[in-house]
Amino acid sequence: DVRGSVIGFSGRILDNSEPKYMNSPETLLFNKSRNLFALNLAKKSKKGYIILAEGDIDVVALHQAGFDCAVASLGTSLTAEQARLISNYAKEVVIAYDGDKAGLAASQRAIGILDKLDVKVRVLRLTGAKDPDEYISKFGVAAFENLVSRSEDHIEYRLAEIVSKHPLELDEGRVAFLKEA
Repeated sequence: DVRGSVIGFSGRILDNSEPKYMNSPETLLFNKSRNLFALNLAKKSKKGYIILAEGDIDVVALHQAGFDCAVASLGTSLTAEQARLISNYAKEVVIAYDGDKAGLAASQRAIGILDKLDVKVRVLRLTGAKDPDEYISKFGVAAFENLVSRSEDHIEYRLAEIVSKHPLELDEGRVAFLKEA
């Protein structure tokens, strides 16, 4: 928890078998929607922002790489309670969810939740890797730091996602883009 007390356990399967994660069941002490993995460490960071990742393994890799400001939302669904927790310790959040379809959808939901608070929201685009752990392994710490520094403002990110769905060379595509934007 935020004080550093052990409130639950998590394990990850290293091959492709299922389930991918095994977590403690919810209890009075361990409630996934009210806690963030590694917030007890990230709240002490001097970086000035929080990196929000999906899983605890990503957070462990980020901390090992020197990103002591990383937390995990214990799954892809950031809650309003978790967002409020983040806003207590940082005024800027970099969302670094996985680059798959579920991660992209989770990023959109997290933007909507964080945008209601007094927090600057940026989104990191992972290209060439499925998650922050794999990205750092493939491209190195400096490349990830560069990715963080080039992360997009959430409005730019959302507009780019809308653009990718509509062919702007066609009148119908431009109209659909404008309606959705």
